[in-house]
Amino acid sequence: MSETFTTGESPRPATGGDAAATAPRQTDAEGVDGGVGLTALLVAAARAIETHRHDSLAQDVHAEHFVRAAPACADWPVRIGQIPEGDDNPLWGRFARYFGLRTRVLDDFVLGSVHDGARQVVLPGAGLDTRAFRLDLPSDCVVFEIDRAGVLAFKQQVLTDLSAAPRAKRVPVPVDLRADWATALTSAGFDPAAPSVWLAEGLLFYLPSSAETYLVDTVDRLTTGGSALAFEAKLEKDLLAYRDSAIYTATREQIGIDLLDLFDLGPRPDSAGLLTARGWSTSTHTPFDFTRRHGRGPLPEPNDALEGNRWVFAHKPGP
Repeated sequence: MSETFTTGESPRPATGGDAAATAPRQTDAEGVDGGVGLTALLVAAARAIETHRHDSLAQDVHAEHFVRAAPACADWPVRIGQIPEGDDNPLWGRFARYFGLRTRVLDDFVLGSVHDGARQVVLPGAGLDTRAFRLDLPSDCVVFEIDRAGVLAFKQQVLTDLSAAPRAKRVPVPVDLRADWATALTSAGFDPAAPSVWLAEGLLFYLPSSAETYLVDTVDRLTTGGSALAFEAKLEKDLLAYRDSAIYTATREQIGIDLLDLFDLGPRPDSAGLLTARGWSTSTHTPFDFTRRHGRGPLPEPNDALEGNRWVFAHKPGP
């Protein structure tokens, strides 16, 4: 959910008569003020809360500044002590802890991939991701952040106001994922011949099935041996069955975000299977696997909106 992909469209660049097919939904917003863009601020608030926990799994000192800079969420909490129910609050307790856990797991994945030789990090639908600033990356590492111009401009303004300096080279790639983002990425300096690590964090369930497949196909095409990809998927056949779950209800009622209205509700492709068929090694985990590993995070509960969430880690074999 750090992504800000606009939904309801063709995954490939529109040409001529295809333009109408790629018209954004009413919930789309160019920046972070509404639609899927607002979920980037939700994740930022969750990261801020995680940062200030005594048992924090991930640190993001910039996160609360994004929240405070956006009028739409100026009154959202950025510390667990600001929430009367504390961790019993389904949104700012359990759901926020989920995002904190996800951040830590994907941080570890990036750092592990860099340790293994990747020097390019690609973040499609980057949203308010600050890994270029947070992680201890080598100075010769390049972080490519793909997102719409409005989102990247908002992020840049906040970071500029903070005088924040990235630890690695950071390359914003302002392009909608409905457009020819692969050409925009390579034009920005991405080298398909060099190993890379990709994160599709909280992204794919907003995309139509065809757009997800196109993204995975493109990652496969643009990567060489020694590259890696992590993404989040949902396995539920009927997402609406969880409409009354505590997490979705709290998100609607407390901050006015109806996630199920933003998710694509169509059948999902087997992206892990597609990668496996193309020679990648893949492993699939529940978030609860990592809760047990780290000793912190959500565990299963009845009518659980997280029940179908899966984290997939894929590696492309080297020569």
